Amino acid sequence: MEKIKHAVLFILLAALWEGVARAGFVPEFVLPAPSAIALRLYDLFSSGDIWPHLQATTIAVLSGFALGVGAGFFFGVLVAMMPAIEKYAYPYIVAFQTVPKIAIAPLFLIWFGYGIMSKVVIAALVCFFPVLVAVMSAFHTTDSDQLNMMHAFGASRWQIFKELRVWAALPTIFAGLEVSAVFAVIGALVGEFVGAHVGLGYLITALNFNIDVPGVFAVLIVLSVLGTILHAIVRTIGRRLVFWIRSDRVAVVGS
Repeated sequence: MEKIKHAVLFILLAALWEGVARAGFVPEFVLPAPSAIALRLYDLFSSGDIWPHLQATTIAVLSGFALGVGAGFFFGVLVAMMPAIEKYAYPYIVAFQTVPKIAIAPLFLIWFGYGIMSKVVIAALVCFFPVLVAVMSAFHTTDSDQLNMMHAFGASRWQIFKELRVWAALPTIFAGLEVSAVFAVIGALVGEFVGAHVGLGYLITALNFNIDVPGVFAVLIVLSVLGTILHAIVRTIGRRLVFWIRSDRVAVVGS
């Protein structure tokens, strides 16, 4: 029923948009009609023009996401488990994160070139901080009673980390992963906007230069779908791994 409501709402909004565009209230170069965008989207796929760009951006997004998540988890554990690192290193990490990535993207192009590596690094940096904060927050909020029980039974630090801290942290970590999944697309796109020979960001720049507004909207739709798919995959994996949280919610609702 909920899906039907969303579908009806989408159709109504698209019809309203189509009517406003066809009535001439808004110039076509500002807001093209959905039908024009759909036709341009079909042309891009049927001609094959978009495939190399979609492949390059997808590789950059997935690689950057994997690299950023791995680094965020590793440093998050270090910062959470070692107070000295949190005290001295974390402020510098925060300071670096506050620098807009669009401002330092040209430096990464100089260091890593105009190929895919610079886009991967930028995407990884954008993904890094949400995972880092999620891991730190999750490890700091581990239940003290459970920790005391593990200590009482003589569990080693590794056993406590593997059997308690990681599993207790998973709900918060996956919340950070869902945010990073969306940010990965943004990071890769920033790198392609600054300098690239291929990619959806490069394609948007080329279409915009030719004042092909329906084409720009069509590529934006592809980017939205790419980010939505990655977010849905992460969310699905999270729900399967963190199944006990969902069960608790169902129990509470049922009661």
